Amino acid sequence: MPFTVKALQKASADEPFKVVEIERRDPRADDVVIDIKAAGVCHSDIHTVRNEWGQAHFPLAVGHEIAGVVSAVGEGVTKYQVGDRVGVGCLVNSCGECEQCRNHQEQACLNGNVGTYNSTDVDGTITQGGYSQKVVVNENFVCRIPDSLDFDVAAPLLCAGITTYSPLANWNVHEGQNVAVLGLGGLGHMGVQIAVAMGANVTVLSRTTNKEAYAKELGASRLLATSEPDFFTNHRGEFDFILNTVAAQHDLNPFLNLLRRDGTLTLVGAPEHDHPSPQVFNLIMKRRRIAGSLIGGIAETQEMLDFCGQHGITSDIELIPMQQINEAYERMLKSDVKYRFVVDIDSLRV
Repeated sequence: MPFTVKALQKASADEPFKVVEIERRDPRADDVVIDIKAAGVCHSDIHTVRNEWGQAHFPLAVGHEIAGVVSAVGEGVTKYQVGDRVGVGCLVNSCGECEQCRNHQEQACLNGNVGTYNSTDVDGTITQGGYSQKVVVNENFVCRIPDSLDFDVAAPLLCAGITTYSPLANWNVHEGQNVAVLGLGGLGHMGVQIAVAMGANVTVLSRTTNKEAYAKELGASRLLATSEPDFFTNHRGEFDFILNTVAAQHDLNPFLNLLRRDGTLTLVGAPEHDHPSPQVFNLIMKRRRIAGSLIGGIAETQEMLDFCGQHGITSDIELIPMQQINEAYERMLKSDVKYRFVVDIDSLRV
């Protein structure tokens, strides 16, 4: 039988989050029921409920950085059992049959994957996300959280972690390379830690030196201020790889010139409006590349969690009760968070 749980839900873009009861489906044979402990607040949540990425399906509970404990399993589940520590990221289903799904790239499903929220599920309902007490998810879209990672600091790994790990892994960032991370926010602070753990010499690029001490705490060798006079001239051709985490529209051309021959600038920040088109000669003269990356498949997400568990990599968070969610959104719009809000879902149980 379907069951109800408390959730933080918005009725429209203009209304605040309110605690309501939502329905979760009767678990199918291959479903896992997760008792959610922590839910990260991603900028994607804000873009969605503000209708910045198209009209959202209200009423809506968002949240796709989910960490918790298995509380029940369907009769056909083989991967998990009650009591397992698990997480769910941005996807809860895909066709499972196309070329991308067969290659464990469910995020690129050719027939359309099912997002954790604001997406049409296989039964025609709109998926509701992790700002809730429980979620029901197909076992193939659930990952194990290593015992070494607490739920609150692990939750953001399910989006911010895989968003930064996937391009660093797929472009083979390794020991001896010079890697730059542009922006030191929710994504950037994860990218620095992961690139350092991969053995790279990491430089943070920021507009000012305000975050220099923190960048070095994360393992970066230095922070360079892009506002310094002649910065882009003085650092031409220094980097093998640049991870661009900035989610605001900006000119890519100056950053392309920081790359060596065969260097790659990979975009993971998603601005509301497109960047200006780069100059072709900035690409062809030094065989440089601009690439994009969107999360990763489920197998790679598990690989990322294991990597973070092995290296002690976590997100820097501020844990909040559900009563502060509207305030947290306002603070995020002002960049007043270091660097990820996480909702304590136990606060929904009072």
